Amino acid sequence: MIEAGKNIVDISFFSEDPLDLDDLAKEKGVTAVVDCGVAPGSSNIILGYIDSILDMTESFLCYVGGLPVERNWLFDYRSPYPPIDVIEEYFQSSRYVENGEIVAKPGLSETELLDFPEIGTLVAINTDGLRSLIKTMDIPFMKEQTLRYPDHIEQMKLLEKAGFFTTEEIDVKGTKIKPIELTHKLLLDHWMFEEGDEDVTVMKIVIEGMKDNKKLRYTFDMLDKYDREKRILSIARTTGYTCTAVAQILLEGKFKEKGIIPPELLGKHSEVYHQVIEYLRKRNVIFKETIEEL
Repeated sequence: MIEAGKNIVDISFFSEDPLDLDDLAKEKGVTAVVDCGVAPGSSNIILGYIDSILDMTESFLCYVGGLPVERNWLFDYRSPYPPIDVIEEYFQSSRYVENGEIVAKPGLSETELLDFPEIGTLVAINTDGLRSLIKTMDIPFMKEQTLRYPDHIEQMKLLEKAGFFTTEEIDVKGTKIKPIELTHKLLLDHWMFEEGDEDVTVMKIVIEGMKDNKKLRYTFDMLDKYDREKRILSIARTTGYTCTAVAQILLEGKFKEKGIIPPELLGKHSEVYHQVIEYLRKRNVIFKETIEEL
């Protein structure tokens, strides 16, 4: 897309570092907004805005999860994403920032139980969701954690210990197979959303910092539900509407900076932040903001 000289707003996950293409995007006169979904995405836009109004940002914590309304007794989870993609996210090394240093932890480590209104108790697990924030934001503490129903995570740990997620081939009656591929195949019917299944997206963002010699805590809470009228999954709404909000801003010529633009850099522009939040609000994706003086 950059080689073709086309602006793009993208939500895809990829393992490569998109910032490596920054020089090329500037050379081609392209604005390429990456990771522009829900988290990373709207969470980054919020952080970018709050960081721009604070004198110093000290910490950023984001809890986020997409969950089925009807809990599947077998795995307590359903998803629009293939099992193998979710499993890889669970067990890859998870990076966060502590005391200004990058720390890497094993997947599914440091679990924490949290209570959410209308949902109940969820477990937060470390996942590698900070992505561009590690390079673009100078904040001493940053962490993103994924939310799931507690029984689901215990089941994933059990399957992992038993070898069901192993990527090395094993011999089964003379046939070489990778356990992870068999597990993926078996999980498909139990894992993927079916027509009419309802979901919710839960997010809590906590940002602390200093302004005018006062320590402040900004909390953003979002609970989005399946759209029964339009039959749209919540995870599609919260991801897609963030992306289309930013696409509209580019089409209207309200953001003209060239290069690779992670969402947090968008959020530093007050008018962009407010337009995205209002765009989401009109579609009933609502972030409730609370400000406390500590």
